[in-house]
Amino acid sequence: MIDVLEKARATIAAHSLAARDAAVLLMVSGGSDSTALAYLGAALRDAGDVGPVAMLHVNHQLRADDADGDEHFVQQLADLLHIPLFICSIDIAAEAARSRENVEAVARRERYLAANEALRSMCQHEGCPLSEARIFTAHTADDRIENFYMRSIVGTGPGGFRSMRYENGPVVRPLLDTTRDQLRAYLAAREAAGEPMACDEMGNLWREDATNAHTDRFRAYVRHKVVPPCREWNETLPEVLTRSMNLIADEDDMLQRMADQLAEDVAVWVAEDDTFGVDRSEGFRLLPAFGEAERPLQRRAVLGLLQAMLGPDARVDAASVEAVLAGFAEGKPRGGYVANIQYDLAVSANKQGVLVEPMAYFRARRKRDKEKAAS
Repeated sequence: MIDVLEKARATIAAHSLAARDAAVLLMVSGGSDSTALAYLGAALRDAGDVGPVAMLHVNHQLRADDADGDEHFVQQLADLLHIPLFICSIDIAAEAARSRENVEAVARRERYLAANEALRSMCQHEGCPLSEARIFTAHTADDRIENFYMRSIVGTGPGGFRSMRYENGPVVRPLLDTTRDQLRAYLAAREAAGEPMACDEMGNLWREDATNAHTDRFRAYVRHKVVPPCREWNETLPEVLTRSMNLIADEDDMLQRMADQLAEDVAVWVAEDDTFGVDRSEGFRLLPAFGEAERPLQRRAVLGLLQAMLGPDARVDAASVEAVLAGFAEGKPRGGYVANIQYDLAVSANKQGVLVEPMAYFRARRKRDKEKAAS
């Protein structure tokens, strides 16, 4: 049986996920994966592989008594492992109704907002630098494979087939090379060895979310209907596909560095100022030399610029990226080209390049130009 603790150590070391003295916040829902993460986090703390450890549990109030049962179980787990616990209770359904957003998207956003707040509080209490602190999630190779197939079905943009990253800012995934079955075997082995274990009122070693079996949900459909036949064809699917995704990730990182350099060289922010810095919300201009670059690098550069302009939570459509690139023809700006893209942004081209700005700015500028021409 695989030693999942050593596997987690190897993943942390290979991707530099956490320093030995880093404060670590474990996101624990009570499911098998995050329960295993709690035991592993305690073991890493006790061995001196990481610094102080705390846990966060977010009660989404979506499953009535079952959600309260999850919270009670995680509290028991934290007490057993002597790990401080943050508990956050949020009415996700009400927030989704208010904002007219997808419930899962709202839940994800609120979880990470709570996690960052808890991490700051933990660092203040422990006297640890926030810059070195990390949020550990329990995403596994199974989650990454599910993402891969989900994106295969609905389509994805540049780098999408790398699926999950090992690190995304302070959020890191030390179990991304480990499967769900391996984590459950680890929990069972702990129990068999007589190790102290948290149990719910039914004696279960973790909490099972019944909604994970509802195949009317996209991820559950992929988990239960798509992945199993693939594993029947190739039982080493987790290892093989993880290796393939990591190869994609290596190439993605290289292309992204090239695209970032392209944006730095031939794109300027409209409101860039040596004194006050950059206000990215006012838009950017792609200089004429941008049109000479290879289309894959152009696409990545525009995606990054739009993301920086709109903020990290904005979802940039492929159609918006292509509409910006359409401002160039045969390597040169298309004079007179105008387009309206998502988030009410205007794209316009002239001999100075291709400008992307809020539509209100575009209209105001056009009005001023007309008034100036008429006077």
